[in-house]
Amino acid sequence: MSVIIKVDNLSVAYSERPAVAGVSFVINEGDYIGLAGPNGAGKTSLVKALLNLAPISTGKIELFGQDLSSFTQWDKIAYLPQERQHNPLFPASVLEVVASGLVNGKRGEAKAKARAILKELAIEEKESRLFTRLSGGQQQRVLLARALIREPQLLILDEPTTALDPVVREKFFAMLEKANREKNMAILMVTHDTADIGRYARSLLYLDEKLIFFGPFADFCHSPAMQDYFGDFAQHLICHQHHH
Repeated sequence: MSVIIKVDNLSVAYSERPAVAGVSFVINEGDYIGLAGPNGAGKTSLVKALLNLAPISTGKIELFGQDLSSFTQWDKIAYLPQERQHNPLFPASVLEVVASGLVNGKRGEAKAKARAILKELAIEEKESRLFTRLSGGQQQRVLLARALIREPQLLILDEPTTALDPVVREKFFAMLEKANREKNMAILMVTHDTADIGRYARSLLYLDEKLIFFGPFADFCHSPAMQDYFGDFAQHLICHQHHH
């Protein structure tokens, strides 16, 4: 198993106020991890620190065995942020947006790959529409397609399903699972929907400024410490393992 992310005693603070405190964990190739926690628990701050977008107060992050400060292989990582950063003045079609994710591919090859992914996400009929004219949920699927076309080794998603209706959400998760299973892509997904994530992810990283729990859902489910922390009902709601 190759290690993709190694975080050691990481703290992130904004003007003295700690957002993340003393967090350590390791993510391996092919892991599928749900990153959960209450509002303001530091989930987005942690993700931004991993992507070198937030200042680190203490500790160390390694990506693919390299220190974050000297890491250059960003093409191995795809990130789907919570707020969609797309220039609304830029008139790009859906197909162009997805194909643009393939940085060093040939144009024809990129478009063929883009079409295949749009088909899997059931939005192939929108390929010539302007990206900016799509609904929030459709835009989110297009941006996922753009992230997946690169076949990154690590995919980080921040609250990816907030704008999706239940049917589309299932398709979205099915695609993620396929990428995780077939391409061994590691997935780290920030979610507020703790009751849902146990159906898809295999491990839970529960953050409340500090690391409350990190490990497989099955371990979480049988952990007396977590039962004390959450109470029996909430613990089982999160772990979702007893439905299997």
